Amino acid sequence: MAAPAPLRQRKPRRFRERKDVLHDLDDGELIKRYRLDRAGIIFVTDLVRGPLTNPTGRNQVLTPEMKIIVLLRYLATGKMQLCSMDDLGPSQQTVSRVITETLMALSSNAILTQFITFPITPHETQRNIVDFQQIAGFPGVIGAIDGTHVRISAPSEFEGEYVNRKGYHSINVQVIFDAKYKITDIVAKWPGSVHDARILNESSLNRVVFCSGMVPDGCHLLGDSGYPSKKWLLTPYLRPQPGPQSNVNRAHKITRSVVERGIGQLKRRFHVLHGEIRVQPPSKVCQIIKVCAMLHNICKDRNIYIPAAEDDEEEVDDPLHLQPPQPPAAQRPREGLLYRDEFADLHFRNDN
Repeated sequence: MAAPAPLRQRKPRRFRERKDVLHDLDDGELIKRYRLDRAGIIFVTDLVRGPLTNPTGRNQVLTPEMKIIVLLRYLATGKMQLCSMDDLGPSQQTVSRVITETLMALSSNAILTQFITFPITPHETQRNIVDFQQIAGFPGVIGAIDGTHVRISAPSEFEGEYVNRKGYHSINVQVIFDAKYKITDIVAKWPGSVHDARILNESSLNRVVFCSGMVPDGCHLLGDSGYPSKKWLLTPYLRPQPGPQSNVNRAHKITRSVVERGIGQLKRRFHVLHGEIRVQPPSKVCQIIKVCAMLHNICKDRNIYIPAAEDDEEEVDDPLHLQPPQPPAAQRPREGLLYRDEFADLHFRNDN
């Protein structure tokens, strides 16, 4: 009878040594690589420490802080492979899993609404009105609205709906900034083929906030001419006449540039939004966009600057914003146009 084969001994698992970046790097280097300083990383971690804490007692389990750091590195660069190349330790498979887990925790409505809030109280709206009026004398403004396209890889379902007017796949994101470049509202769920005006029309901002009277009278958003004119949404004149109309357009352009610069700041801070986001499905891309918006506001609250691009990143202008087509005059709401004329005559009769 043949002797039994000897039992194969399992080779002990070998773990890469993980770098303790919170203690090894100073705040300047942390901001450069992860967009937050040490206190900021711990602050964000504490928001989701419970969901990110692994209940097992196994060695080498990533701590909640490390999971946040891995996600921040990905959002800052848009490159998952850098997370495992930066001496953080996790394998590429672990990095992907951690990013998914951490995005899920941070994108919960309970977390997002702590940091992205639209001004509706008299105190909040008045503060925004004062801040915006200091820019170019435009009265009654509580936010500047625009759409921006975030490039994605072709989805497996409804692929054609995600192709925008420039021929690439994207998510069309509606975003509102206040005068201090904080995001007060963001809608990230619509395919790139959807027009900015439709996104606004079907948003809770239109149906709940403004149309139901939650915002005090005399409060306005500023939008470009791709949006319909409303009593609460002021757009520029397409062919302004000398006088009040030209004065409105001049102040409107200067004031509304806040949203264009705000989008640029958001995409410079989180480079993942600059290039093609190669994750599936598109709903996960929407999580990335909303988490970046929330983290941007946290950075603003903590006065954290936007670092210059790293050597392994390419700093580019914002090429993803698409100017929406202009609707024919006959299709523009007459009530909104009349209100704009009255507003111009009341506030811009004299050149400010």
